[in-house]
Amino acid sequence: MARTLTVEWSDAAALAAAGRAMAGIDFLRAMRDGRLPRPPIAQLLGFNLVEVEPGRAVFECLPREQHYNPIGMVHGGLAMTLLDSAMGCCVHTRMPAGGTYTTLEAKTNLVRAMTDKTGRVRAIGKLVHLGKRIATAEGRLEDDAGKLYAHATTTCMVLTEGS
Repeated sequence: MARTLTVEWSDAAALAAAGRAMAGIDFLRAMRDGRLPRPPIAQLLGFNLVEVEPGRAVFECLPREQHYNPIGMVHGGLAMTLLDSAMGCCVHTRMPAGGTYTTLEAKTNLVRAMTDKTGRVRAIGKLVHLGKRIATAEGRLEDDAGKLYAHATTTCMVLTEGS
């Protein structure tokens, strides 16, 4: 039986422009609070930024059938995307207005499969180090009971305006 999923999103360029004009933590809090729209990837995959503090960001997602791979479980890419988002955003909380970063490397360990019966999962990103040019962060993907589904680390390059 065919299924349908309709996705709507706001102008990504306008969201990025708003972000460049704000300190990172203020930008993320505006998205969390609904004063700015969620980015297209969050709309497409169905995840939300729910907590933002300096050096910390948390996303939530309810794994669904549309996230399945061909063997009948949630594709590992959902866990990786949630963790990449949480770790990147925990770095972003420390960026000044106009400051940016990019992921240089990310490593994810998938330790437990998810299905549409898993329930809500939370990707928790924590900043480990923020230097002038390099930032590192770690993340955990857990269910509401604290059961671990994946963990990850990332290295980001901190960019200055015009880099």
